[in-house]
Amino acid sequence: MSERVTRSQTGRTPRKPMPEGFVETPGPKRRSGVNGTPFTTGLEAEVKIDSGEQRAAKKELDKTTNGKINGHANGHANGTATGKGGIVDGWREGSDPKIDLNPHFDFGGSFGVTAMMIGFPTLMWYMWIGATYYDGKFPSEPSMSWSQFGKHMMNLVYTGAYPHAKAWTIYWVFLIVQGGMYLTLPGVYSTGKPLPHEGGKQLRYYCNGVYSFYLTIVLAGMLHFTGLFKLYTLMDEFGPLMSVAIISGYIVSVVAYISAFYRGAQHRMTGYHVYDFFMGAELNPRMFGWLDFKMFFEIRLPWFILFLITLSAAARQWEIYGYVTGEVGFLLMAHFLYANACCKGEEMIVLTWDMYYEKWGFMLIFWNLAGVPLSYCHCTIYLANHDPSIYAWSKPFLVCLYISYLLVYYVWDTSQSQKAMFRSRERGYQTERKSFPTLPWKEVKNPQKIETESGDAILVDGWYKYARKIHYTCDVYFATTWGLITGFKSPFPWFYPVFFIAMIIHRAFRDIQRCREKYGDAWLEYERRTPYLFIPYVI
Repeated sequence: MSERVTRSQTGRTPRKPMPEGFVETPGPKRRSGVNGTPFTTGLEAEVKIDSGEQRAAKKELDKTTNGKINGHANGHANGTATGKGGIVDGWREGSDPKIDLNPHFDFGGSFGVTAMMIGFPTLMWYMWIGATYYDGKFPSEPSMSWSQFGKHMMNLVYTGAYPHAKAWTIYWVFLIVQGGMYLTLPGVYSTGKPLPHEGGKQLRYYCNGVYSFYLTIVLAGMLHFTGLFKLYTLMDEFGPLMSVAIISGYIVSVVAYISAFYRGAQHRMTGYHVYDFFMGAELNPRMFGWLDFKMFFEIRLPWFILFLITLSAAARQWEIYGYVTGEVGFLLMAHFLYANACCKGEEMIVLTWDMYYEKWGFMLIFWNLAGVPLSYCHCTIYLANHDPSIYAWSKPFLVCLYISYLLVYYVWDTSQSQKAMFRSRERGYQTERKSFPTLPWKEVKNPQKIETESGDAILVDGWYKYARKIHYTCDVYFATTWGLITGFKSPFPWFYPVFFIAMIIHRAFRDIQRCREKYGDAWLEYERRTPYLFIPYVI
């Protein structure tokens, strides 16, 4: 159940035993710092949850701690857990939650994540150089030696992407303003999954991304038309802004890691500092006990920035040509719909793997501050840097692209909604919210489902009776069209589609493996009933 509130309605509550029917929104708990002195912010908010949510939480926690959810999966993979209870998400009842008792090393462990932390920022600068100085082609200087070429590339970054004071101001003012919107604008509450290592505590998430997004657009328009800040400045200063974002990703990651250790807030650590730095130390970092960093970084920052960059390209075209091309208009529509969808479904995201399990480390911080908004935007960069005659598609093709995109968006939006609402109703967290666009068939009434031994149920209705990962197919279509709209004269707009397709295929088969372990015969029955993975009647 969600209730509409503003920040001022919560007030501050003195530290005392929690009354019946209330749950604490976690900020920093009363812990001992490195000097042994207890401290607390005193800013934790208390908000009401209804009896249905309490019953659902207790039921889910009981399933989790007795091993029927995660223990069921771990029982297949790791054998029977010993000690006081089974291992749940790397934690055994009665053990220290700071230690991961069942570590799994993704991305090639410490060596792999080190390569990623060095390689991806380097790739971002490399693609920017190609897009800016080499007409969208791969940078190449056959007459230079490798050392000369390296110095040449570094000089281009220094002269064209130097992180000057103006870029720092633009980037961080935006972040701070967004934080202010998070704390002040009206929104709804949503309830996270019970945390076994916290005794079943549920985090309450404040969701007002929709208001933040629309107010951001209004403010951007006001700044542009009054001349205080022209939107196309984002295109003019793209290189310096990208450098600021990359450096900020490192700085915030270091601060987050050290802060977690200083406050004793680390969770599920492997003991390998490089790997733990990449994956994160703290599970649920919050500012003022209110601003959830993972929610804030994942929903708002990357997609708002991506949309604003595309909006700046449209503003530049209007300034130069007096019109906006159909190709830029297509990307503007696409990026608006994606950012808007993230906001209007924000309260559903709190039950996802990213919010429940992933920690706040370099992977999430850098990717959301720099990686997503400033590498996924190369489709926009290409269109902004070239005359429309270079990439113009025929009008019939553009019409087909617009219509097909909207149809696929309908499938994507409603399929995500069907699954999210099914999960929330199964858990007793019913959220009714009407945000633009509110589409028909967003929920399946009395859906067909397969019960499992874990106590969960598998949705076998709506779009998911036709294909098990149909929303992934829609995501692939989106990514492909973002590249296709630019044509084939530059490889950089195709970075996102290629990267995303490889990633989504890997994720799909990883999810299949996890679901087979977790649900056993029930999942095999789902595969029998819905044999197609991505495209109905095809694959």
